[in-house]
Amino acid sequence: MLLVRHGQSEWNAVGRWQGQADPVLTDLGRDQASAAARSRSLGSFDAVVSSPLQRSVDTATVLADAIGVGPVLTDAGLMERDAGPWQGLTRAQIEEAWPGMLASGDRPDGYERDGALLARVMPALAGVADMVAGGSALVVTHAGVVYAVEGTCGERMVRLPNLGGRWLDLDDGNLVLGPRVDLVPDATIPDLL
Repeated sequence: MLLVRHGQSEWNAVGRWQGQADPVLTDLGRDQASAAARSRSLGSFDAVVSSPLQRSVDTATVLADAIGVGPVLTDAGLMERDAGPWQGLTRAQIEEAWPGMLASGDRPDGYERDGALLARVMPALAGVADMVAGGSALVVTHAGVVYAVEGTCGERMVRLPNLGGRWLDLDDGNLVLGPRVDLVPDATIPDLL
C-alpha cells in the first residue's frame, strides 16, 4: 500500500499545527492533488482509503477519481495524531508557551504519543491489507501517521511534503517499508501536524 499525506490545508498555509482539527484544502492543496493524480509515481490501486478528516478525504477523492477507483472509504484509525494543547497554534506560539519543547522532542500532556497513535493506525492498516489481499491500496492520511509508521521500523523522522508518501507492505502483521515517493516533486509546503 502507499501511504500519502494530504494536500496543503488552510492551516498548513498559515503555519498552524492541525492535529485532529479539520481545516479544508487550499486552492494550492487541490492543485497538488490534481497534479499528483497525473503523476507516473501514482500507479493503479484496488482501493482508496482515507482518514475521515476533510483535507484527506478531499485529496483522496481527487486521486480516486483520476485512477477510476471508488468510492473512497474512510477509517478513523487513519486520523492525524491529537496535538493536544498545541492544536491550532503556530510554532512561535508553541515556543512562547512551552519554551524548548519543540527542539527537545518533549510534548505536553494531551499530545498523542506514537504508541497510542500506532495502537489505532496499525489495526486500520491491517484492515486495509485484508480488504485488498493480493492487491494494492492508496491510503490518504497525515504526516504524523507516516512518521509514526516509519519510526516503528527504525527510520528517523525526515519531513514529508504534502502529497509525499511511503510504500509499505503489511504481511501477517509484519511491516516492511518500501521507498518514499513525492507525487508533487515541486511541493515545498512546510510540514505541520
